[in-house]
Amino acid sequence: MTKKTIYINPVSRLEGEAKISIFLDDKGNAVDAYFQVQELRGFEKFCEGRPAEEMPRIVSRICGVCPWPHHIASAKALDKIFHVEPKKTGEDLRRMGATAHVWYSHSAHFFALAGPDFVMGIDAPPVDRNLLGMLRADKDLTVEVLKQRNNSHRIQQILGGKSVHPVTAIPGGVSKGLKPEERDEILKRAKEMVKFSQWSLEWFEDLIKEKKLLKLITGDIYKNEFNYMASVDENGLIDYYSSEAVIINPEGKEIDRFSPDKYYEHITEHCEPWCTAKQTFIQKIGWKGFETGAESGVYSVGPLARLNIGKYSTPLAQKAQKRLFEVVPKPCHLQLVSNWARLVEMLNAAEIIVDLAKKPYITNSEYRVIPKEMGGRGIGMVEAPRGTLIHDYTADENGMITKVNLIVATTHNIAPINISVREAAKHVIKNGNYTDQAVLNMVEVAFRSYDPCLACSTHTPTGSMPLEVKIYDKDRKLKDVLKNQ
Repeated sequence: MTKKTIYINPVSRLEGEAKISIFLDDKGNAVDAYFQVQELRGFEKFCEGRPAEEMPRIVSRICGVCPWPHHIASAKALDKIFHVEPKKTGEDLRRMGATAHVWYSHSAHFFALAGPDFVMGIDAPPVDRNLLGMLRADKDLTVEVLKQRNNSHRIQQILGGKSVHPVTAIPGGVSKGLKPEERDEILKRAKEMVKFSQWSLEWFEDLIKEKKLLKLITGDIYKNEFNYMASVDENGLIDYYSSEAVIINPEGKEIDRFSPDKYYEHITEHCEPWCTAKQTFIQKIGWKGFETGAESGVYSVGPLARLNIGKYSTPLAQKAQKRLFEVVPKPCHLQLVSNWARLVEMLNAAEIIVDLAKKPYITNSEYRVIPKEMGGRGIGMVEAPRGTLIHDYTADENGMITKVNLIVATTHNIAPINISVREAAKHVIKNGNYTDQAVLNMVEVAFRSYDPCLACSTHTPTGSMPLEVKIYDKDRKLKDVLKNQ
């Protein structure tokens, strides 16, 4: 059979490089599919031999999409290595910065990456199904989104020294306190973000009705039953700064709980030869392949996992979470609902910033404890926008890094993404209809909903992702190659 190359445009609104291999039977129906990450990060290895105190500044450069979670997880790991416990002011300044980034990241994904599928439609022409299409469709909305993102950008800048690559978190707290006038600016901006987040939730519900999206969101194409993992505090409330991790099964029953320093006794990493990204699984269940259900060791992290596991910590977000579960079941296994959950978390994040900014101690001078010893192993865990993030370092008695292990949110989700892509392909690719742009985009939507950060690095200037989709016949012989350029 002749090999054929087809170019797909526009790009897929995703960070990183990957390819999808779809296998067809003799009738042209999809029977299997794989989502393959092709690039190599290498960050763990080249951090070895560096002074431990440099790690928060180094790892914030892993990713221009989510630098704050790496920055804070790293600082938490260093607290252990330097045997120091931050005081409340230092901890909450870290917490405020990380939470501001949750808002910043979610707003980017929802309005720029996922939004075109909802606003323009999955079957819209590629020339319209992108951020410029969103601008043409609703200029006022796009301008307001940019305004509010500038608010969260400025809050991160105040707290982090830099917005995109913060430098403030250090062992024992932060390097810079918060001035009263800076606190007042943060409070003003965060209150605007609360109002916009409330409006966004109302707007999205109206959009669902207007575009008749409920069938797509609640249908079977993007429904897969996973175990889920997320971080909660002592009251069972979602904690982006991370207290302990909870795992539930697809029925919503808790099956495991652990503190960050014991993660390696509960979850384990696995490698497939065809993918440069690792996969993780629940130790006591074991790796049983890319399978769903309670008997599978696969679990998912991120907004949908948090939505299923705990309550949000603020009143308006709790109300929004309750409203969401009036529309979908709990636990929810509908992956597209993760986009709705991101809006709920934007509201939660903005409320948290307001609450923290009002704390009387937030501007005091006790924002750092000076370490007096060093060496050993340190593990830091946070809830990044995309899910649970773990930094695990070992340093010698001179404070030099000897070993690094990073389990980023997308690592946890690689197996669920593969399953979601496979099942979506099986639902929509029938009788050789894969040349239809809308059909291919429906497969892409399956992984886009996870907001994966494949390279843990910055976007290209155009936001492009070189995506390669290989189509195989029933004998697993290459039939077609489809590429994004």
